Amino acid sequence: MIDIKQIRENPEKFKKAAKDKYFDVDIDKLLGFDARLRYRKTQLQDISTRINELGKSVPKLPKAERQQVITELSKLKQKASALDEKLKELQRKFDELMLYVPQPADDDVPLGKDDTENVEIRKEGEIREFDFEPKDHVQLGLDLGIIDIERGVKLAGTRNYLLKGDGALLHWALLRFAIDSMVNKGYVPMSVPVLMKDEAMTGTGFFPGSEDQTYQTVRDNLNLAGTAEVPLTAYHSGEILKAEQLPLKYFALSSCFRREAGAAGKDTYGLYRIHQFDKVEQVVICKNSVEESNKFHDEILANSEAVMQALELPYRIVNVCTGDLGRGQAKKFDIEAWMPSRGNYCETHSASKLYDFQARRLNLRYKDPATKKNIFCHTLNNTVIASPRILIPILELYQNADGSVTIPKVLRPYMGGKEKLVPAKAGNQEQP
Repeated sequence: MIDIKQIRENPEKFKKAAKDKYFDVDIDKLLGFDARLRYRKTQLQDISTRINELGKSVPKLPKAERQQVITELSKLKQKASALDEKLKELQRKFDELMLYVPQPADDDVPLGKDDTENVEIRKEGEIREFDFEPKDHVQLGLDLGIIDIERGVKLAGTRNYLLKGDGALLHWALLRFAIDSMVNKGYVPMSVPVLMKDEAMTGTGFFPGSEDQTYQTVRDNLNLAGTAEVPLTAYHSGEILKAEQLPLKYFALSSCFRREAGAAGKDTYGLYRIHQFDKVEQVVICKNSVEESNKFHDEILANSEAVMQALELPYRIVNVCTGDLGRGQAKKFDIEAWMPSRGNYCETHSASKLYDFQARRLNLRYKDPATKKNIFCHTLNNTVIASPRILIPILELYQNADGSVTIPKVLRPYMGGKEKLVPAKAGNQEQP
């Protein structure tokens, strides 16, 4: 959420932010509600003051005048009650509109409509050139007996899957390696719930806007989170932290659920865009400082790059354009891994900087030791690893001519020292 004072002072800035991010929000209408709210609040305050004055005067008045004042008091209280109801309705409409106002993007964020206009910052690693006809991850998974999409669809519908045998072990190895990496960097591990109240979804900026992408349990009025960013960031909602507690650095492994409504074409093939996956997510809560936010934005990006480099996967970093930013993001770096079957670099991580957008919604503050004022925190988040999407480049880039797949060196200790996955027909797994 944005500070209404900033919108009053520079409405054109927020009109531009909405236009640049392709969000539909009426800033003039919002300011109209704001003006009416302030006027009505002043009216109510004046009436309340008058009621207090008259109330104090009643016992001192002569009996002949007392009834007249009591009658006036009754009318004023009725007027105050009616005005209070109008205020509540105005406040509801104002609060609803405020939720739609987007955070302006940083000045160095490129203008663009969608992910095709994201700007490459740099590439890391070498793209492998094959001296044989490579298979895609689905065919490799079938031949190795480690991926079963057919039975996943039978059990749970389209875009579902099962990982089995060494496929499950490789998946867990990636997650455990990511966990160990974050522990070694001093981040605090958390085991979090994935069923979230609407307040947590709204507080982190997913509602309104992502309801169509969210699995919702109507009976219990809860939502399956699409990322551990939600519980991690909302963990301290409504609290006033001590300045010396900051920064708070958390990470969590959780299952994530996304409806992926509207996804089509090659995105729906294989393991790229699926309804359920596991992800290690990192979140930083820091002081209200642009410099601090920029520093931690670089840090969480570097944490994820270290994982990609350890896995020896080629990737690139892109500066995400305005039209591909979420409502609350001021800036976002995506890491995109090279995926041979897709013939392109494809998103595997998103490092987001949100300033105080989420903290305002969550009422997440800290007490400034110098001013003694309560100040809204800044928040940031990024993927550490998300699987099974990351299995796509691993399987495809580490495949061999004989159909085997070499296991990345850093993952072998998590797989009992095994160096290769071999085709099912060679005795590795039962053919599905």
